[in-house]
Amino acid sequence: MPSTSQVPHLQTALKGPLLELEQHLLDNRTDIEAWFRKQFKNTPAPFYCSVDLRNAGYKLAPVDTNLFPAGFNNLHPDLRSLAVHAAQTVITQACPVADGVLIIPENHTRNTFYLENLFALRTILETAGYEVRFGSLIADLNEPTPIDLPSGNQITLEPLIRENNRVGVTEFFPCAVLLNNDLSGGRPEILEGIEQILLPPMELGWADRFKTEHFMHYSDVSHAFAKLIDIDPWLINPTSIACGPINFKERTGLEELAETVNQVLDETKQYYETHDISCTPFVIVKSDSGTYGMAIMSVNSPEDILSLNRKQRNKMSSVKEGLQVEQMLVQEGVYTYEQVEGAVAEPVVYMIGSHVVGGFYRVHTGKTATDNLNSPGMHFEPLSFEESCVMPDETQTPDASPNRFYAYGVVARLALLAAAREIAEAKDELPNLDQV
Repeated sequence: MPSTSQVPHLQTALKGPLLELEQHLLDNRTDIEAWFRKQFKNTPAPFYCSVDLRNAGYKLAPVDTNLFPAGFNNLHPDLRSLAVHAAQTVITQACPVADGVLIIPENHTRNTFYLENLFALRTILETAGYEVRFGSLIADLNEPTPIDLPSGNQITLEPLIRENNRVGVTEFFPCAVLLNNDLSGGRPEILEGIEQILLPPMELGWADRFKTEHFMHYSDVSHAFAKLIDIDPWLINPTSIACGPINFKERTGLEELAETVNQVLDETKQYYETHDISCTPFVIVKSDSGTYGMAIMSVNSPEDILSLNRKQRNKMSSVKEGLQVEQMLVQEGVYTYEQVEGAVAEPVVYMIGSHVVGGFYRVHTGKTATDNLNSPGMHFEPLSFEESCVMPDETQTPDASPNRFYAYGVVARLALLAAAREIAEAKDELPNLDQV
């Protein structure tokens, strides 16, 4: 059984609203779980997903939803059985005859942390009863290439090949193809029109996806959920507005971006004043597509945008694969008041299908409560999530670890449902949130 761990210290005097929210979730757990079952029946969840949350004490909200998660190596091994069972369920639903899974990874052959993630993901799927091999998109990979990992384990990358309408590696063309590549570099031609089940679909890669659309769906989901359990949706929903086109290098569109920043700051300030929240509003400005913590900054005023120097503008102008930023997402900043051994931290929740399978804390000793923590120097604390996010303990206080983690699991699944609705919209199958 997993060992017991303590919830990281919540460094804020504003715990009251959060405790009330956590207690409200516990009190309405039966209705919440029934609602999720109905929603995911109508709108199936993507194969997997991770959600970055921020806990301000008065607000608990998602700030990023990753549909190609790359941190399975950071999950606590004691909870691996949850991931194995979830993987069996989701793959069986998607492809009942599957006996193997082809994983298409990123091209990060020098990123050993990412490679350890691939080994952990393969272990989960193999334990679930599937043969697993890696089909790489690396252009100059011509033969199977074993890679030794710092953990002492090993993975082998093989050239991805296509035969008729199926992709695979030598003598391995399973019906289930799992993308662990976010497609920042575009949609690979080799994957177009294949007859296999592609999880998630290519439409969810950064070549087609925008964070603005995700948070629009999340806003709809959070309002429907808030109505269900009678809470203020603001408690779980960050204000998010798109702005563009913008060219940071040529300084075009910056005035409009500054105006949008001012709009979000004003809205947040008004809410703070109305609800006696004594914090200074801030805003996160980030690329509307892409990940890895690139092209993102925390700002306190419109002047922060207008006064960017050349180095700052260059940093904001491109994301992974060197792609140029044109569209930005301006989002209400949510403080992270949780700390692990004195360093700021934010919870990251992992899901396979509609099942929460664990998580960890992203910790950064060099950042503050308003900073983006997904940046060089971060580390992970999986022990904080030794207990499941799906089994609250109503005999304990709301901030006891299983109850705090259950609250994280609820909000993360709301973001997961928003991602599911993105997929349904891409397929023109988007149901009404009130549909039974």
